[in-house]
Amino acid sequence: MMEGENLTKEQIEDEIRKIKEKHAEDEEFPDEVDTPIDVPARRRFAKYRGLKSFRTSSWDPKESLPPEYAKIYAFDNFTRTQKHVLAKALEMEQGGSDDCIPASSYATLHVKDVPTGVASKLCMLAKKMPIIACGLLQHESKISVLHFSVKKHDTYTAPIKAKEELVFHVGFRQYVCRPIFSSDNINSDKHKMERFLHAGQFSIATIYAPISFPPLPLVVLKCEAASTSPSVAAVGSLRSIDPDRIIAKKIILTGYPQRVSKLKSTVRYMFHNPEDVRWFKPVEVWSKCGRRGLIKEPVGTHGAMKCVFNGVLQQHDTVCMSLFKRMYPKWPQHWFPLLGA
Repeated sequence: MMEGENLTKEQIEDEIRKIKEKHAEDEEFPDEVDTPIDVPARRRFAKYRGLKSFRTSSWDPKESLPPEYAKIYAFDNFTRTQKHVLAKALEMEQGGSDDCIPASSYATLHVKDVPTGVASKLCMLAKKMPIIACGLLQHESKISVLHFSVKKHDTYTAPIKAKEELVFHVGFRQYVCRPIFSSDNINSDKHKMERFLHAGQFSIATIYAPISFPPLPLVVLKCEAASTSPSVAAVGSLRSIDPDRIIAKKIILTGYPQRVSKLKSTVRYMFHNPEDVRWFKPVEVWSKCGRRGLIKEPVGTHGAMKCVFNGVLQQHDTVCMSLFKRMYPKWPQHWFPLLGA
């Protein structure tokens, strides 16, 4: 029988807390999460998967897409489409087409079927400030997944969290959205999600929004609770439109060596029942001191497991397992009727 087989749930939680306090000074791994004791790990982390290599392992971008993807538009070749649309617009502008008005000309706009309340507010607004009327290029009325290269503004010191409600002012359009942030990794088709927008470096902000063609300047505004006017939180530009860009959230499950014998080690507290050990057995484990290994079999009934490493494991080392889940931006609240249409 393994040591600790008869511990209660409270005793196990207390033991894990004591072990983590000893490793509290290690801030190199911020993705660590605790495995719940009362919920099976195979259910709690059902949407996560293990990768042999984050850079080279395959990941199907069309797999298990959310319902929002049924309402967005995707291009077979966005670069070619952008070139065609801009060339067509330039041809119409320079060709003297009946659909175009020459530059520097005065025009009168007649807008039909506008509610009285909206028209009156628009007229009152026109007396205070100019109103901009813009035409849309082909596809710019459709929704897709837009990626922006953004950098936190030097004057903004408050944290900007992922999926936080922000105002994106893109070109002549402005909309409320809840972006997610990711690293700009050009050597891989997968990009690690960032929980915050870090100061002094560029990140990629991903949102659902109407299609626009880059390059377009971006100003990110954030409405503060104590202030009546929004603050400039970040600046950037439109990078690309690509629903297939994979943004992966990384978590790390941790366990601690109980017995070490040459290349073999018994690890506890990563899981809490043998079924979870068998479920995650194909995933590679690694240690913070640089060892890599595999799970061989569960030991006992409380989730301890026997592992084999490529070197001798130190008794004070921590055994880790990396898991990844694809993340998507939040669909704007005011677009939910569109989602159900």
